[in-house]
Amino acid sequence: MSAISLRLSESLHKQVRELAKREGISINQLISTAVAEKLSALMAEEYLGARAHRGNRKAFDAALGRVRDVAPDEGDGLDS
Repeated sequence: MSAISLRLSESLHKQVRELAKREGISINQLISTAVAEKLSALMAEEYLGARAHRGNRKAFDAALGRVRDVAPDEGDGLDS
């Protein structure tokens, strides 16, 4: 594990401290979790962008064309 020095404005530090206290966790744990969540979101966006770039409309339409045209099961339809 490594340590970093982080400078926060007083107001942001106060909010982080209060939220950590409310959640029953340390400020360190709150910030670590927040960074992990942000990284996960950014990496997912990057992954999905790469997958979209590899997409092929013709192959998609062909796969969709193989789907049977049947009514949805009861409860699975769209409400009108």
